[in-house]
Amino acid sequence: MDATTARLIATIAVLPPETLAAAFDHAVGLRRQGGREASRALRLSASENSELDHTVRSALLPRSEELNLYRAGLHSDAKSVCVVAARAVWKPGTLSAEQYALLTAPFTAVGVDVPRHDAN
Repeated sequence: MDATTARLIATIAVLPPETLAAAFDHAVGLRRQGGREASRALRLSASENSELDHTVRSALLPRSEELNLYRAGLHSDAKSVCVVAARAVWKPGTLSAEQYALLTAPFTAVGVDVPRHDAN
């Protein structure tokens, strides 16, 4: 995994529960606006997917109780939205600028500095 993606995961992993909940809710709202199709356009190998999933899971696991106390299922929701954004940042070349913006929007909407599509 590249350093940019690792930094994004580290940044997301420490966001307050209410911010992670807002990011997930924003992602759900974008699914009908092309988010689902954009996510399907991402191309990672099985080993890359496994590495990314493990990194995100490891970053959020220590906070699982805190997140789930804030809102039931938030740990899983946060992991899901983080993995999608991190996949986009890691492999932006498989996405159009619009798809990239859709997949990273849940975090840009809550103030996370996400790399530009052409910066990767």
